[in-house]
Amino acid sequence: MSENQCFILGSVLGKDLSAEECTLFTGLGTVRELADGEVLIHEGEVDNSLHIVIDGNLAVTRPAAGGDWVTLHVLRKGELAGELGFIDGLEHSATLRALGPTSVFSMPRERFDPLLDSNPHMVFRVMRAIIRGVHNTLRRMNRQQIEMSNYITHQHGRY
Repeated sequence: MSENQCFILGSVLGKDLSAEECTLFTGLGTVRELADGEVLIHEGEVDNSLHIVIDGNLAVTRPAAGGDWVTLHVLRKGELAGELGFIDGLEHSATLRALGPTSVFSMPRERFDPLLDSNPHMVFRVMRAIIRGVHNTLRRMNRQQIEMSNYITHQHGRY
C-alpha cells in the first residue's frame, strides 16, 4: 500500500474501503496545501467536491457582527468536509478556513460519478461512510444542544 492512500485508511472512509479501492479513490483527487486562514469552501458557493483533512485542522465558520467570524466546529485529521454539497450539489452553509498549515485531499464529484457504472459497490460504501459521518455529526450536535439547554435551564436563563 502506498503512502498516498494512508490518509484514506485514517479517515471515516477507511473502515469501508479495501486497499485496492483506496488506491482507486486517491487517484480521483488531488492533495491541496492550505496556509493558515486560507479558505477551502466559501459559504453560499457550490463546490461539488468531497474533502478529507489529511493533516491540520479546518474551522467551520460563519460571519458574525463587526466582520468577525464565529467558529462552529473544527474538523480534524481524517474527517470529511463538504460532504453534503458533494452529494446534493447545493450551496454550502458555512465557510471552511485552515487553522495553521493544513493538507486536504479534494475530489470533485464529476471524477467520482463514473464509478457508479464501473464500481457500484465502492460507490455504495463511500456514500454509506459519508452518511455515517453526517449522522455522527448530527448526533453530536443534538447532544450539545441538549447540554446547552440543560445548562441554561438550570442556570435560570443566566449565562
